[in-house]
Amino acid sequence: MNALSHAWPRRAPARRSFAEVADDHLDGVHQYLLLLTADPTLAEDLAAETFEKALRAWRRYDPRRASERTWLCRIARSVALDHFRADARRRRREERFALDRTWQEDDHIPGAFSAELDAALRSLTAADREVIALRVVLDFEADAAAQVLGIGRAACSMRLARALRKLEERMEAHAVA
Repeated sequence: MNALSHAWPRRAPARRSFAEVADDHLDGVHQYLLLLTADPTLAEDLAAETFEKALRAWRRYDPRRASERTWLCRIARSVALDHFRADARRRRREERFALDRTWQEDDHIPGAFSAELDAALRSLTAADREVIALRVVLDFEADAAAQVLGIGRAACSMRLARALRKLEERMEAHAVA
């Protein structure tokens, strides 16, 4: 009887519900992503995306191939790497745009800005000008601007805050000069 038991394929262990699996492993996956990204907000966004993908793939999960935790961490790693690749592509596009279009002293950004604001805007990077254009000039909601930029809402808000801080510093420097 023992010899025959090896001939039969292994039986898959009983499956738990996805809700149970998510509840058990959410903190661990989030910690993994936090250590991978070193950014709490990004880790939360990536964890949410990980569990969204895992839910869609749950019917294909095979417990004989990997534990639930391993399977989820593999998905999390894939999600994080996709994010890093997309971020690198975005940065390269922005750098190419900035190189293709260098602002000249006599160029004027359309929009009837004051000379001081115009000069301060010209001194910002293309990414900074873009987020200011979407959120301030066009008055996009945070979610809509984030969607246009292809980033999370928190990242969009952080980018806007940094861009506005740079703009304010440039304006103060221009006022002093």
